[in-house]
Amino acid sequence: MAVRTIEWRNGTVVMIDQRLLPSREVYRVYRDYREVAQAIKDMVIRGAPAIGVAAAMGLALGMRTVRGRNLDATFERLCKTFAATRPTAVNLFWAIERMRGVFAAHRGRSLEKLRSVLEQEAIAVHDEDIAANRRMGKHGAALVPEHATVLTHCNAGALATAGYGTALGVIRAAQEAGKQIQVIACETRPFLQGARLTAWELRRDRIPVTLITDNMAAHMMQRGLVDCVIVGADRIAANGDVANKIGTYAHAVVAARHGIPFYVAAPMSTIDWHCPAGAHIPIEERSPREVTHMGDRQLAPSGVRVANPAFDVTPAELVAGIVTELGVARPPYRRSLARLGRAEPATAERRPSVRRHRRR
Repeated sequence: MAVRTIEWRNGTVVMIDQRLLPSREVYRVYRDYREVAQAIKDMVIRGAPAIGVAAAMGLALGMRTVRGRNLDATFERLCKTFAATRPTAVNLFWAIERMRGVFAAHRGRSLEKLRSVLEQEAIAVHDEDIAANRRMGKHGAALVPEHATVLTHCNAGALATAGYGTALGVIRAAQEAGKQIQVIACETRPFLQGARLTAWELRRDRIPVTLITDNMAAHMMQRGLVDCVIVGADRIAANGDVANKIGTYAHAVVAARHGIPFYVAAPMSTIDWHCPAGAHIPIEERSPREVTHMGDRQLAPSGVRVANPAFDVTPAELVAGIVTELGVARPPYRRSLARLGRAEPATAERRPSVRRHRRR
């Protein structure tokens, strides 16, 4: 993908505005950390790994205007601002804790040096994400059969990460390995990430893609038109339960009914080691307008009650494998994920614990 999801450029944060795709490619330049936080809330940028990168860069950006007084309180205020943006994607909290660790380690140095190391760390979060995605892709490509049709949900591509992608990274790597594959992309109501973003990415990469509405997926599996399902994740509990875009659980259930392997691709930073099971994962509830309207056009009667949970949780027993940059975890996940976690080269300071969030 030639598109850049997010980058640090001359003391600013630059993002492609994903709300306008595929019609327009517009890059926003942010000079204030509050604008970056709002961009995360408004889904200018979305996808768990990309949100983590945005938070890291937003914190570095916020420190550029800080004066020398009450640095600890000021930095903590910045962290709380970003922690309040989206509750489900654990990469957000992972990135905040990582930046907190760097701040604490360099707190006694000059303000100029502190700003510099925070900027360097934010850039490292970005670069490491791309490298992790490429390693993940190679591990996952081995799971994709020759001439396979892969069904995916939402957007877990370059646009959901710093680049290359998680689920789409596996698909890209399989294509790069010479496998002749094609993709079925579910539209992903109500925000249409599959229709607007996944289809756009795959078309740009010249990977054959067929777009379907979400309620067509079961029919496709029943007809034998799907060889495997690969999705991303916004948070993975220690037992292997997976939170991902709403509708993922339904695909997993139908895939299990028809004996189709269901894979999840996500970096190690998406694993919440302090969350024992999916029931403890907070589920974001988004604006009813996303359901009742399509852009400015109203689709539903005024005043109708609306539920709009942004994510659901797929139980671990429905997941055939979790693809990470360190390898593929298989059931039982509490054991296999922990084994990968112990093998991770990062130090404890670079992989800080994430506070558990109570179920809402």
